[in-house]
Amino acid sequence: MKWDNIDEQVCSVARALSIVGERWTLLIIRDALKGTRRFEGFHKSLGVTRHRLTERLNALVESGVMTKVPYSRSPERFEYRLTRMGLGLYPVLMSLSRWGDQWLTDELGPPLTYWHSRCASACEPELACSGCGEPLKPEEVSAKLGRELGEYVAHLEAHGLPVPGNAELPRLAGEYRQKRDRSARHEPAS
Repeated sequence: MKWDNIDEQVCSVARALSIVGERWTLLIIRDALKGTRRFEGFHKSLGVTRHRLTERLNALVESGVMTKVPYSRSPERFEYRLTRMGLGLYPVLMSLSRWGDQWLTDELGPPLTYWHSRCASACEPELACSGCGEPLKPEEVSAKLGRELGEYVAHLEAHGLPVPGNAELPRLAGEYRQKRDRSARHEPAS
């Protein structure tokens, strides 16, 4: 499977990476979460080429993560604002920040600390269970098949075909879905 087709996998991580997996994208979102709205602000903060920044901003608008809002008619200029989908990436950036603080800092410590205004205390981003509120640990969480993967496995079993391992299941289910959809589009109308 090629990177351009990564969004075809039946995997939420792969689908998300098809939108935010390019190296400048999360930095643009980071800056937007800090209040940057205009092209020049992103350009000044990131130091990325104007061409690459234009590509990334356009891709974020096209994918629904950001929206373009005019702020000047003459000359025509736009602000880039996070949509609800874009704001949904906040926990992702906070988790990346915590990981970087834990594994990539030197003796000076983290470059930023976080303050929770609601309880007026310093805080660290933490991934917690929505059921019990306890911190999530990889050894205590397991993945179960969702509807689409479950139906694919049931299809394989019904046809006496071997069920692939969990590592390749998302890719193969995506390939199956693509073939099924192509086949459905080419069937004559009844």
